[in-house]
Amino acid sequence: MKQLIVITGVSRGLGLAMTEAFIKAGHTVIGCARSQTAIEKLRQQFGSPHSFTVVDVAVDQQVADWAKHVLANYKPPDLLLNNAGVINQLAPLWKVTAEEFARVINVNIIGVTNVIRHFVPAMIQRKQGIIVNFSSGWGRSTSPEVAPYCASKWAIEGLTRSLAQELPDGMAAIPLNPGIIHTDMLEICFGEEAADYTPLQEWSRQAVPFLLQLNSRYNGSPLTVPQ
Repeated sequence: MKQLIVITGVSRGLGLAMTEAFIKAGHTVIGCARSQTAIEKLRQQFGSPHSFTVVDVAVDQQVADWAKHVLANYKPPDLLLNNAGVINQLAPLWKVTAEEFARVINVNIIGVTNVIRHFVPAMIQRKQGIIVNFSSGWGRSTSPEVAPYCASKWAIEGLTRSLAQELPDGMAAIPLNPGIIHTDMLEICFGEEAADYTPLQEWSRQAVPFLLQLNSRYNGSPLTVPQ
């Protein structure tokens, strides 16, 4: 069955890989990212019925305007993927500046709640739809020098499982650990060793069918993409 999928953070990494794979599989993708250049490229590559918009998810009014436009032109999403995320520059917590810490929290937590605030009410009205908030292995474990990122992803785990208890029957909110994938973000953490991990395209071949089969039975369950 063809699904309408909303994805944040489609400019690169997991978001871009999922966008390409979902469209290839015949689904409609509504995406956002902060990069004007990346959004223009996606618009040229994938025309209607797909839609791509420049949005900073950390800014509530931008998300509100985006959601209003999407919901006026499409049905509520079948699958809402809160994928947009950033990581801090590696440093002990006491050396992380207030601005750097706020940047991670604003995108990784506040950005997710902004998207939920403006899309989920329409999904609840239909009593249908799956919300997947991207977590991390570092949302269930810890490492040095990534304390802000760990804090944000542990928050996503709790936030999502609480949200799951508020949804009507027929819906689901799921915190998802995508696994360890070779992305720009991983290179920040692991340097050259990042190349030893799962390539993006290989990951998307596993992740997209996995995401498409999620249903209300998984509500509140912390899941991990099979590797």
